[in-house]
Amino acid sequence: MKRFRGSAEWRFFGVLRRADRPLAATWWSLTALRGLLPAAFTLAVGAVVGAVQHDHSLTGPLAAAGVVFVAMNSLGPLHDAVGANLGARAGAWLYDLMMRACVAPPGLMHLEDSSLTDELSIARDFDLGITGPPLVTSVPHIGSGFAEILSGAAQTAVLAAYKWWAALLVGGAWASTHVILRESALWKAWASEAVIEEQRHVNYAYRLAVDAPAAKEMRMFGLAGWAVARFREKRLRMTEALFNERKLRQRPLTWSLILIVGSNALVFWSLAHSAVAGSIGLASLVVFAQAAVGTSSLSFGEVDWWFRQSAQPIPKVLDLAEKMGPVGALSSGTTDPAGRPAHDVSFEGVRFAYAASPDRPVLDGFDLTIPAGHSLAIVGENGAGKTTLAKLLCRFYDPQAGSVRVDGTDVREFDLDAWRSRVAAVFQDFVRYELSLRDNVAPSGAPDDAVRQALTQARADDLAELDTVLSRAYEGGTDLSGGQWQRVALARALCAVQLGAGVVILDEPTAQLDVRGEAEIFDRILEATRGCTTILISHRFSTVRHADRICVLEAGKVVELGSHDELMKLNGRYRRMFELQASRFWEEPADDGAEVVGG
Repeated sequence: MKRFRGSAEWRFFGVLRRADRPLAATWWSLTALRGLLPAAFTLAVGAVVGAVQHDHSLTGPLAAAGVVFVAMNSLGPLHDAVGANLGARAGAWLYDLMMRACVAPPGLMHLEDSSLTDELSIARDFDLGITGPPLVTSVPHIGSGFAEILSGAAQTAVLAAYKWWAALLVGGAWASTHVILRESALWKAWASEAVIEEQRHVNYAYRLAVDAPAAKEMRMFGLAGWAVARFREKRLRMTEALFNERKLRQRPLTWSLILIVGSNALVFWSLAHSAVAGSIGLASLVVFAQAAVGTSSLSFGEVDWWFRQSAQPIPKVLDLAEKMGPVGALSSGTTDPAGRPAHDVSFEGVRFAYAASPDRPVLDGFDLTIPAGHSLAIVGENGAGKTTLAKLLCRFYDPQAGSVRVDGTDVREFDLDAWRSRVAAVFQDFVRYELSLRDNVAPSGAPDDAVRQALTQARADDLAELDTVLSRAYEGGTDLSGGQWQRVALARALCAVQLGAGVVILDEPTAQLDVRGEAEIFDRILEATRGCTTILISHRFSTVRHADRICVLEAGKVVELGSHDELMKLNGRYRRMFELQASRFWEEPADDGAEVVGG
């Protein structure tokens, strides 16, 4: 019983009930009624035949048969409509559950843990109707399937009035197809590792062809034909894998046919023998013959092709929150971080490794102190740990060893939401909200004066009106260039400073701006964040030179620390990187012999 209650099918029933209890009760009632009506019609037809045979009045039997017949044909559309509504509500309930599973954990590890990638992929595919039809489509078919099963069971009960063994034999033969043919059931294919792997490739190829971000390169490099061919190839491979999982097996099919043909032949022979012998009358013969035929509704059909397919991904969605919660969990302290940092922010003996590479720490024994109210630029090669520092300071992760401290207090002791409200950050992969300019700058709300001031500080005050939606997908909306979007993201951080943030983190905040524009923007940011602790992560040395201090990271450790002038005099790693980048702005001598310097 415990195993049964933990099955995907049982949990599917629970989802329907939890999504909308009254609607689920109505759906089940209609399912039961549709299931019983065919047996009632069988009996009504038998009554009509008996009335004719014995010259009785046909009014009652015909009226009963007519009512049952009309009900059988009219309840179907109603049942389907209720099922579609219930499926839509159940799908929405599961969608909300999946959303909460992803966004509720305060950390990020659950979204980047490779062990959860496939489960999250299955849950997303279920929501999109990729691993199977959406519930709004499948629940009506599932209701019809259950009604057929119940109809077959009711007809079997009618047949039992003739011979108990006849009901057992024919009913058992048709019911056995669910076991014998289960290897060819569509619902099993979704769990195949081969199918899941091929589906991943298909989805990627499809996105390359239809998503806007890839559209420019698809056309620029003439890759349209390649994308279509790749999608076709991967789709065919996935189809082959699905076929191998779904195809009817010869031996189960043979056994199924033997059981069905043999049992039905025996029962119908028995009925014929009883009728000839006079042990049953014409009316009874008609009833039992119809019941024997109706018992076929117990066979492999709608339930196997719709119900099981729709039910199988349900546990993945239901268990997502349970599995993701602990992985992305971060404990919240109780200390109020208001007014901090007042002295410094420090990383003390920090060790951190991502779940995908636990034996390869990004930071190991890392130490760094940032004086409060000053600006620090962090430079280094890709993979040196720059962005990881920002994530730890924002408390998206906790270090495996050591601590991040603000005025001597471990950030884990702070109230998590309160600490994050003290931090304003712009990351490389900042979000482009398809919302108004106002909501892009202040998603949580802010006075219009604060929004306009932030836009001015980011040199983004002439992009659009505050109410303009930043997407042409909406009426009256507009699109922005990459550099303009970056200014909006900067304005978002600057607005947060006006609302009380004391730490500003800028992770490659101006990568899409030209060198002069970047330098000007950063000067404005330093002015706007005066008194804040500002951390700039950048590859452009023309920008980082404006910071109070510069930290050079290499393999997760600080190799140099000081002002621009101090590091240039040190003649070390920073100077070599600075001069290497500066040399790129020198052009070959012009025709008149003059040299041109950029930036």
